[in-house]
Amino acid sequence: MHPANCQTALDIGSWDLACEFNNMDHHTELNGTDRLIVRRGQPFTVSLSLRSGSYQPGTHQLCITADTGKQPMEEYGTRAVFGLSDVIDNTHWSAVVTSPPADTITLSICSAPDAPIGRYILTLDSQIQFELILLFNPWCPRDAVYMDSKDKLEEYVLAQDGIIYRGDAKYPVPLPWYFGQFEDSILDICLRILDVNPKYQRNPGKDCSGRRNPVYVTRVLSAMVNSNDRDNGVLVGCWKNSFEDGISPMSWKGSVNILRNWNSTSCMSVRYGQCWVFAAVACTVSRALGIPCRVVTNYLSAHDTNTNLVIERYYDEKGQLLNSTRDMIWNYHCWVESWMTRPDLKAGFDGWQASDPTPQEKSEGVYCCGPVPLQAIKEGELTLKYDAPFVFAEVNADLETYLKYKDGSMKRLYDKSKVGQKISTKSVGSDQREDITHLYKYAEGSDEEREVFQKANHQNKLLKQQDNTGLHITIKVSAEMRKGCDFDVFALVTNSTSVDKKCRLVFASRAVAYDGTIGQECGFKDLLNVELPPGGGRKVPLRLNYSKYCNAITQDNLIRLGALLIDYSTRDAILDMRTIVLENPEICIRILGEPKVNRRLAAEVTLQNPLSEPLEACCFSIEGANLTGNKIPTRVEPGQEVKAKIYFTPTHCGVRKLLVDFNSDKLGHVKGFRNVIIGK
Repeated sequence: MHPANCQTALDIGSWDLACEFNNMDHHTELNGTDRLIVRRGQPFTVSLSLRSGSYQPGTHQLCITADTGKQPMEEYGTRAVFGLSDVIDNTHWSAVVTSPPADTITLSICSAPDAPIGRYILTLDSQIQFELILLFNPWCPRDAVYMDSKDKLEEYVLAQDGIIYRGDAKYPVPLPWYFGQFEDSILDICLRILDVNPKYQRNPGKDCSGRRNPVYVTRVLSAMVNSNDRDNGVLVGCWKNSFEDGISPMSWKGSVNILRNWNSTSCMSVRYGQCWVFAAVACTVSRALGIPCRVVTNYLSAHDTNTNLVIERYYDEKGQLLNSTRDMIWNYHCWVESWMTRPDLKAGFDGWQASDPTPQEKSEGVYCCGPVPLQAIKEGELTLKYDAPFVFAEVNADLETYLKYKDGSMKRLYDKSKVGQKISTKSVGSDQREDITHLYKYAEGSDEEREVFQKANHQNKLLKQQDNTGLHITIKVSAEMRKGCDFDVFALVTNSTSVDKKCRLVFASRAVAYDGTIGQECGFKDLLNVELPPGGGRKVPLRLNYSKYCNAITQDNLIRLGALLIDYSTRDAILDMRTIVLENPEICIRILGEPKVNRRLAAEVTLQNPLSEPLEACCFSIEGANLTGNKIPTRVEPGQEVKAKIYFTPTHCGVRKLLVDFNSDKLGHVKGFRNVIIGK
């Protein structure tokens, strides 16, 4: 709306942006109240003091220009020009005077609910200019990221602490994480990520215009959190065991230091990240910009490199995996889901959208993935953008397992493993795990599941009804498998046929990284003459000794067990696989004193060395504070307890997670956390 030309301009002397009031009203006060940070589609208040005269409705007019980006233009939506209205119009930029005629005016300004996010300069009558930051607004029903639940908004936009799941489908391990989206400088760093991205470098006007759309912004973030395109992305991925020229992904306890490191080194990519780190940083940036976001973990996640929705695995007669394909099964894989509408798609695909900042495959020439609606994955709608076939394969790919004999012949293996299990995220308002597998797929074996596979043209899965050989094998494990202990695992083999069976049983264990990379052997048994009468069975133990596995396992604490049973008479073979997680010792955390905002607080942290050998190079650290106080011994003897006092000063009231990390040469990184209620 353009102002009338015949009206008188106001003689503005000074102005007050009422940052404290506005930021509180717009749920941005945690960013600080020293500058104006508001959300789109919602009015904010500015007070103007006049040098002369008083405001008279109908006589005075005000021309306001709102500009964002390098080359603001009305046709790009990066410039808005508007005057005073009688009432606020929350469908586009508008302004009204809400105070009676006087020499001080209270102005209410509302941005468009689809305005591009970012830094703005507002100019009033060419007399005064002020800056503001505009964010997505999940509290605004007209915004594409609107979320109609106070509890979910608290969790997915405002919560700075969270939990990410690692470990194994049978033993999910909670990893506490500090997202820290409201910490000092983080919002500016998130906006810088948008400005560093190659699309902005090529065409700033078009890129800034695209920032009205959370689909566009989420896709940019998916590309910019990793650095595989040499685009000054935030993190370098590394899946080796050595991180000498950087920091181990296990060292990070939160996103804040990663983002600050990137920012302070002129956007040099930070070394190193793995999937949960990439996902956590993407979650921090999304929440900072106002997009509701959560980190999810998919157990037994398929990486399908050739888009045939089939993962092929080949084993030799000793149960060893043969590396003859790039396709992988990751023990778990983390990505993010962001909440938004999808007006670019047909109806029915609003809500959670999966995107993956971990660099795996290229999408439109760039290492990024998504956002793709969860509903599209569930319904097998693989033509919908972005990257639906890849995400569908991660949770639904078919496993084809073959046994390769010494003579070169091949035999299809009966393999019970299934891709896409126990898809997990932190529950709203609690530290419990929420299973969201049903959002990605219909129940195994249901009619709906068959329809989805038909729609996705996943014929393999439809045809796969393997005949059981009548032989059965299952791996059973001990109740407690603590790092440092010796323990047994068991292969249970049974014969449900009516004839005697003479078999070979190979029972193997190897260290494995979470991305499925197989490491050194941890224990092996090859029984050439296992005789099973009709209806008979055997329970075969395999001893896992600490002395054998201690130097084999990676920082992931995972051992892959495989039990292979070969029937000599038919050459049929069946396989059972299981991954076990070795439990770390628990860190005990005791808070000393009453926790209050801005009051120095002490926590006593304790851990017992569970190993039969000393720990060297020991160190405690916590997120968001430097370690001060008691020095801890660098060497801790077997069975000895190590104790330290950590001091920190809480800056916000409410429930806060105290994240503690203990690092040593033999145990690696051990994580612990405790919820602390901080009073005012």
